[in-house]
Amino acid sequence: METFDPVVLARIQFATNMTFHILFPTISIAMGWVLLFFKTRFVATGQAHWMAAYQFWVKIFALTFALGVVSGITMSFQFGTNWPGFMTTVGNVAGPLLAYEVLTAFFLEATMLGIMLFGRGRVSERVHTIATLLVAVGTTMSAFWILALNSWMHTPTGFEMINGQAHVTSWFEVIFNPSFPYRLSHMLIASGLTVAFLLAGISAFRWLKNDRGADVNAGLRTGIYLAAFLIPIQIVVGDMHGVNTLKHQPAKIAAMEGIWETQRGAPAVLFAIPDAATQSNKYEIAIPKLASFYLTHDWNGEVKGIKEFGDLHPPVAPVFWAFRVMVGVGLLMLAVSWLSVWQTRKQQAIRPWLARVLVAMTFAGWVALLSGWYVTEIGRQPWLVHGVLTAAQAASKVPASNILITLVVYLALYVTLLISYISVVFHLAKKATLKDDAVTTEGVANAHPEVTGEKHA
Repeated sequence: METFDPVVLARIQFATNMTFHILFPTISIAMGWVLLFFKTRFVATGQAHWMAAYQFWVKIFALTFALGVVSGITMSFQFGTNWPGFMTTVGNVAGPLLAYEVLTAFFLEATMLGIMLFGRGRVSERVHTIATLLVAVGTTMSAFWILALNSWMHTPTGFEMINGQAHVTSWFEVIFNPSFPYRLSHMLIASGLTVAFLLAGISAFRWLKNDRGADVNAGLRTGIYLAAFLIPIQIVVGDMHGVNTLKHQPAKIAAMEGIWETQRGAPAVLFAIPDAATQSNKYEIAIPKLASFYLTHDWNGEVKGIKEFGDLHPPVAPVFWAFRVMVGVGLLMLAVSWLSVWQTRKQQAIRPWLARVLVAMTFAGWVALLSGWYVTEIGRQPWLVHGVLTAAQAASKVPASNILITLVVYLALYVTLLISYISVVFHLAKKATLKDDAVTTEGVANAHPEVTGEKHA
């Protein structure tokens, strides 16, 4: 076991926990608002299919919420077991922000969720709608506090160091640190896109199973129109976030772009194989000056290269490739969502081949989300809190063998739970389809007894 670096193993273990955990809040944040949309449409129009859509998707929301809570608990334990230096050094900042998330967001979600799931018919329609609203607000407030802390770790402000510990001088500056507005916006829109493709994919799955009721069409149209609306906004916000990152974390940008030498008129590297040993790119395909243009909005703008930062830069290859996966999936989302909107507006229904594409992209939001998150978090290395605390300084003295054993257990458990979650989501879709088929068959049989072989007396 001596061959394993305990710091690297601890980072991998936390990344494993974070990778699994972030999947579920990403869905619950936006899904809360989608459920509120379905509910208010039902209240406003009285059309039953909006409530049918609500009742189907609230089951998936409940399942998602439960897994998010459970996986979040194990992640918080690791602050003490694997990263004691984090709380020792910046606990005066991180502790209150995490507490605010629990007090103002989680308690609100957990309390109102019971009314939202089981209260309809027991409370008034207005109270049930308000409960749905408060759950949506709670999920968003949870994201607010967690991203405030995460953003502060990237661009720390509003504090001073006293005897090796961070002490807050301005909570406003801590919360509304330089990267927070961009990171919060980027994450909330990513949540919306993840849910949009989940809605479209599961609805397309039911549509292909000949479940083409008004509730399925409502879910399908909501998904594709939401995606088509959000993806251009995400591109703009992503550009703004990149400019902010260039200012505060230029080493991350250099790794994202695969730029080794500081230069003006930096090219946009479309493809390359970054070589850390030679500090160069192999098989590079690039567009001259384009990176300078979209990063600095000047064709001859200066972009610092990786060599500028000595050893204080992230590993280039994972950041470089994760960024391209994120952008590639984002462009695919743009094409598919706009094509789907165009097809439904022109023909009032999507073609079967496009429905299959939507099913294949049901969890495309997760792919884009995780690749973007890896860019953000790996790109911060070697810092845990940028310019304040490195990962090595915060790590515990837990033996590598102990971390490796628990890492293997976590991986096995999370793979099992993830497969189970996806299976249950599609099972709920199949069950809803079979239920709708049974209702349809029953209705036909009642109208035409000869279908079932019954005769009038």
